[in-house]
Amino acid sequence: MAMNVSSASGGGGGRRRRAGRGRPRVMSEINVTPFVDVMLVLLIIFMVAAPLLTVGVPLDLPQTSAQAVQTDQEEPLALSIDREGAIFLQETGIADDELLPRLAAIAAERASDRIYLRADGSVPYARVAQVMGALSAGGFSDIVLVTDGDGPGFGAAGN
Repeated sequence: MAMNVSSASGGGGGRRRRAGRGRPRVMSEINVTPFVDVMLVLLIIFMVAAPLLTVGVPLDLPQTSAQAVQTDQEEPLALSIDREGAIFLQETGIADDELLPRLAAIAAERASDRIYLRADGSVPYARVAQVMGALSAGGFSDIVLVTDGDGPGFGAAGN
């Protein structure tokens, strides 16, 4: 005994509507392809831009076996001394006579008294000591010397 079941729309033999007439169907899926495309483009932009965000004064830092220093929540303030002995605050060059007033003004605005001192390895120690004295006189008592990490350990454990 076979039963014939017919639907209200007339089964499979009825007339079909042409595309474009009637109400458009609501798309229930999210098309993630444009989202992925945008994310990949942003990823490439950040990968290219990230190395440019470091302090831009090119230096040949001395190498030591010292451990890395923990950073604060504030943006780190860096002072650099290049091969010729010129001073840069972040990426801006500063004359020697402008250094102390500028440091005092910055120290008054900042919550932290930490400053990172980067000096080229060929800079005489006397020049580095003079700049460290100016940093101390300008209100920065927490002076961190920045070096590369693969230097000699002088018999320290782990080297």
